[in-house]
Amino acid sequence: QVQLVESGGGLVQAGGSLRLSCAGSGRIFTNNGMNWYRQAPGKQREWVAGITSGGGTNYDESVKGRFTISRDNAKNTVYLQLNSLKPEDTAVYYCRQGIVWGQGTQVTVSS
Repeated sequence: QVQLVESGGGLVQAGGSLRLSCAGSGRIFTNNGMNWYRQAPGKQREWVAGITSGGGTNYDESVKGRFTISRDNAKNTVYLQLNSLKPEDTAVYYCRQGIVWGQGTQVTVSS
């Protein structure tokens, strides 16, 4: 059973950066793709970025060029680097693999 734990969220000013981490357990973690989602207050959860087991990446248009997803299989960890943050990036960020979700980490961007 895969378990996922996010960390790295916080409060940052517009234009700032954060790096989110998603630590996973189990062999399945390294053999499958991972995705990041976010949910802002009063809004539906939305997909942000994904990375395949081979390292291929995809991004939502709203974050392309600002966010970078990467993975370190030796550490069973997937990262989401958030640069040039905007107030509209404020949300709880979740990682997901298959049907397994992490608990989320809060990102708040002040203007």
